[in-house]
Amino acid sequence: MIDIEEVKKVANLARLQLTPEEEQEFTTQLNSILDYFEQLSELDTEKVAPTSRAINLNNIMRSDELEPFANREEILACAPETDGEFFKVPKILSEE
Repeated sequence: MIDIEEVKKVANLARLQLTPEEEQEFTTQLNSILDYFEQLSELDTEKVAPTSRAINLNNIMRSDELEPFANREEILACAPETDGEFFKVPKILSEE
């Protein structure tokens, strides 16, 4: 069980200023979380394979396909500087 002194210590380490009401609220909430994990530890998980997710996910992102921008002049007009068909950007690497 977590007591209010431990909540104060963690809040101090995290540089949080908690009111006495917040300290009490966090103490109650953290103890509820620990009680729930205690219930979970009573389950027999011997035959359950470890996973990184609760459900199987395949790649849920769209494929990255290159497409030319329809109106190149329009997007280049928004750039502060251009060099022909290219954006001109400040040099960030030295030649050393």
